[in-house]
Formats: sequence, structure tokens, C-alpha cells
Amino acid sequence: MEFKRNIIVTGGAGFIGSHVVRLFVNKYPDYHIINLDKLTYAGNLANLKDIEDRPNYTFVKADICDFDRIMQLMQEHHVDGIIHLAAESHVDRSIKDPFTFARTNVMGTLSLLQAAKLYWESLPEGYEGKRFYHISTDEVYGALELTNPEGIESPFTTKASSEHHHAYGTDFFTEETKYNPHSPYSASKASSDHFVRAFHDTYGMPTIVTNCSNNYGPYQFPEKLIPLFINNIRHRKPLPVYGKGENVRDWLYVEDHARAIDLIFHEGKVADTYNIGGFNEWKNIDIIKVVIKTVDRLLGRKEDEDMDLITYVTDRKGHDMRYAIDSRKLQRELGWEPSLQFEEGIEKTVRWYLDHQEWMDNVTSGDYQNYYDSMYKDR
Repeated sequence: MEFKRNIIVTGGAGFIGSHVVRLFVNKYPDYHIINLDKLTYAGNLANLKDIEDRPNYTFVKADICDFDRIMQLMQEHHVDGIIHLAAESHVDRSIKDPFTFARTNVMGTLSLLQAAKLYWESLPEGYEGKRFYHISTDEVYGALELTNPEGIESPFTTKASSEHHHAYGTDFFTEETKYNPHSPYSASKASSDHFVRAFHDTYGMPTIVTNCSNNYGPYQFPEKLIPLFINNIRHRKPLPVYGKGENVRDWLYVEDHARAIDLIFHEGKVADTYNIGGFNEWKNIDIIKVVIKTVDRLLGRKEDEDMDLITYVTDRKGHDMRYAIDSRKLQRELGWEPSLQFEEGIEKTVRWYLDHQEWMDNVTSGDYQNYYDSMYKDR
């Protein structure tokens, strides 16, 4: 079958990647979506069971650092677009093992860039109609000061604005904010961002970079705050909170991020940067209390029954105090904004995890890795 486009999505079995793959496979039946994933601990093909048999979907188990394999895939599938999500992304893991983060996030990105460059430059049309879209994080910008501990009314308005629409400072990350990474994770992502932009400036490759805030929603690996705490509340395990829980993050529902990626891939300006955020700042302790209330209500427990599970632990090394994204450029130029109020998104998220206990149990036990490793070990 001849497809209109052939797009590699790296990290497509991961949390955000699986939502992007599903969206593209369902929305664009004339696109061939190649899901390239190494299936490390955070990659899980169970995330994509509903589309695995679609004629426009192909899964390839491969490491983005394997340059020869990437080159082979580019040629074999006549790839004209790359949406690059594959990354090591957990800050705590980066503090313990920075080498893995440098290898995957920096050298893996460079491997993809070089393969795309060589393949696309070998074609008669060159870079025409091609796109290399690199997904990054707001953490590359460093940290913002917490100047309004009680919160003030946010300067941003969207259709998804809710009663909780606070800002905890007067400054925000914009596309012009200077990079100032503080963790091995954010340093590795900052480096990969620079390589992507350098390939545009040096070779003319059509690249785009986006920097996104914290995502939440279905299929997130339960080392991350929201699914971890949903699972711990269900099993009445302690909820470990760093420091006093005063750190502030901007939260975005994952399907809204996937919509933004779709829009930017097709309509974003080459060589540009777009910040993607939820206009939605929360202190960690406040978000935890909302999750507890929601889980307790949906499980039929007494209101606030599990508040005593909150356990304050020693703060993370180099723990940035506040991230807050200004997404107005994306809103202004491409018309994107979040679709869900945070309370609505949390309700959907908690319901999903409670309704998919088998998925959660498989992930927390590691059984999913053994199953898919046996399926793909010879490929």
C-alpha cells in the first residue's frame, strides 16, 4: 500500500508516545506510522493493544542509538517525518545514573539526526516535505522563584480555565528563556535540543522543538507522581512527599499534548520553538490532596480517609522549586489550548487507573516486560 506519509515516532510505546501513535494511526489512515521503541522499563506495547493490527501501523523494536538500524529503517520505509519522543525522563533515575541519560537523550538524538540528514540529502527532493520534530521539556529552562506562596490569579485565560487557576510567581518560561538545566536529566535534554537546532542551522534540516510541562493521564508509568499515588492510595501505602510539598508544577492532560504535537507537526514553523503548557500551576501537596479526595470518593471510602498516608521525606537533590510555562505563542499562532479543566482531567485519570487495575498490576510487577521481550527477542 502506498502511503501519503511515512512517519517514525520514537518512544511510541511510552506514555506520551502511545497517545501520539494512537492519535496519528486513527486520524490519518493514509499515513504509515512506524513506532520505534527499545521497550525499556517505560515502554509497554499493552498501551497500544487497540491499534496493533491496523494496516497503517508498524512496530519496530530498536535502539535509537543504533545508527545503522535507524539508517536501514529510514531507507526501508521511505521515512519523511520523525516525531522524536524517546528519552530517559525520570529525574531521580538521572541523579543515580547520568551516563544512561547522556547516551539515550544526547547520542540517541544525534543518531536520529544524522540518519535523517544522510537519507533525506540522498533524495532528489532533498529536505522538501520533510520534518524532524523533537519533543523536549520545560526543565531545560531551570527553575522559577516561588514569589506568591499562596497563589494569585493567573494572567492566562483559556476555555479550560477552572476555579483553580493560580500562578505562584510573576515570571514564566517563554520560548526565549535562557537554558539553565539543573539535573542530569534536564542537562541531557538541553544538549539534545541544541543538537536539533544545530542541524537546522548547519545543514538546513527542517526541525522543530517543543518544550512541554508535566503531563498526566492514562498509561503513565507508575514511578511518576500521579499514577504512583493513585496506586498507593488504592493499596493504602505511604505517599512520599518531597520536602514540604511546596514545589510547583504546571500540569497538562496527555491527550491535549498529543493534539498539540499533531498541530505543530503539520502547521508549526520550521526552525521554531513552541512551549506547550496547561496554564495550570499546582503545588505538589495540593495536587496530592486532590488525588486522595478523588480516589477515596471513587472507591466509596470516607472523604479524606487516606490523608494520613501523606509521608514527608527528605527533599530531592537540586529539586527545582517552580516550573510555569507561557503557552500563549502556540495559542496565538496555531490556535491550540488545553481542552480539559484540571479537575476534569484528574477525574478521568483516576477512573482510568482504577478501571485498569490489571494494566497497573502488570506494570508494577514487571510481567509486561517478560511477555514482550519473549515476543521480540529475535527481531
